[in-house]
Amino acid sequence: MLVVLLLVPLAGALLALAAPERVARHVFVAVTGLELAFALALYLGARRTGGVTGGMSYEQDHAWIPTIDSRFHIGVDGLSLPLIGLTAGIFLACALYGWRRTDRPRSFAAIMLFLETACLGVFVSLDLVLFFVFFDLSIVGMYFVIAGWGHGNAARSALKFFLYTFVGSLALLVGFIGLYLGSDPHTFDLVELARNPPQLSPLAGGLVLLAVSVGLAVKTPTVPFHTWLPPAHTDAPSEGSAVLAGVLLKLGTYGFVRIALPTLPGPMRTYAVVFLVVGVVSVLYGALVALAQTDLKRMIAYTSVNHMGYVLLAVGAAALAGDPEARSIAVSGAVTQMVSHGLITGALFLLAGVLLDRAGTYDLARFGGLAQRAPRVALLFAVGAFASLGLPGASGFVAEFQIFVGSLPVAPVAVVIALLGLLVTAALFLWALNRLMLGDPGPDTARVTDLRVHEAVAVAPLLLLSVAIGVAPRFLLDVIEPAARTVVSLVGP
Repeated sequence: MLVVLLLVPLAGALLALAAPERVARHVFVAVTGLELAFALALYLGARRTGGVTGGMSYEQDHAWIPTIDSRFHIGVDGLSLPLIGLTAGIFLACALYGWRRTDRPRSFAAIMLFLETACLGVFVSLDLVLFFVFFDLSIVGMYFVIAGWGHGNAARSALKFFLYTFVGSLALLVGFIGLYLGSDPHTFDLVELARNPPQLSPLAGGLVLLAVSVGLAVKTPTVPFHTWLPPAHTDAPSEGSAVLAGVLLKLGTYGFVRIALPTLPGPMRTYAVVFLVVGVVSVLYGALVALAQTDLKRMIAYTSVNHMGYVLLAVGAAALAGDPEARSIAVSGAVTQMVSHGLITGALFLLAGVLLDRAGTYDLARFGGLAQRAPRVALLFAVGAFASLGLPGASGFVAEFQIFVGSLPVAPVAVVIALLGLLVTAALFLWALNRLMLGDPGPDTARVTDLRVHEAVAVAPLLLLSVAIGVAPRFLLDVIEPAARTVVSLVGP
């Protein structure tokens, strides 16, 4: 199943390249829809084979590079299953949203399907070298999406994205080599490294953790490694921004939970305060800078820094000694936050793309009174805004509440400070809603038409799923919580 999951988008990419331009969009939608069906089948199958009880499902382990004991080892558990579903859902939403794309749709479908394989590969990899290969391929795919179909200063933004994240991936590779050299016997296998963490000296352990953390923090991104994110989002096509925020940022946060916590438990406990501080700073900085933006897309981009800061806060809390139940709640909240942020922010970026498509700008000052002109846009944007600020009844509330509950016993000061980020986020989204949807019409309001069918079909399910998680989260938490407890047990008492 996992090999099929990885190969189908690649086959679809080749088919899209060979198909006529008008057929390529059908291929894109069909393949991404099939991937979502596969993701659902994985979830249902994992419930029968132990994948939601803390163990791995669909494991395959084959020799790959025997000289360094790197293997084609893949599998899924409660940490990766929700993110596989998120990835499949976001790419299907992008395929539907871009149904009327006329700018080289064949090439666009092919590169997006290639990017989907790269992202899915990260979430199923149980070998560090394999993880790194897919991690780097995602950088290449997103570079071409931004450079080839972006707007504004797309070439420069794509280059900045590539250089920042590629340098980060080199740091990640150094950290992986450190894990390999510190293990006995030497291995890149994540399962073995988690069972028998490398025995490193305090200095070596700190340096390996630094390399791994820098590589993952650049991709997340957290302060101070976030500067590539706003220009990349601003100049990327709408579908690119949705994938970048909804999926690619999760490759970094997933790495902290999957790799850093279980394979470096000692250094993680030693430097947990650093993660708490970086998380809190990212929460406040992202919210405050977003509040100062006049460009809608840049505003949403900075809220991603804010929301990923909560994940770092949870990781730091989970690494500290304390109540295992509280720490497992923090890890569960971190994974739920990844899913929640992907759904909400992916939808918001697609809605922002509607404004660019109609009026050619993201400038908040150019709009006003859209609720009368485009009621469907206004309704869905309001749902996304309230969900993003953590209103009860949406997935953001469930995720952040878990993070706060799990972090409070070990980091009460950090939690109190992070709560201020919620207030600032609420203020900025309420201000944006008032500026865009209410009041007098702006200069470009008359140019905005309401959502077309394919746009509504792309955006609405993402927000409905966020509400479903907020109202009845057990279907998601039943998958995440057992795996979270397993990770915490690997970290130690």
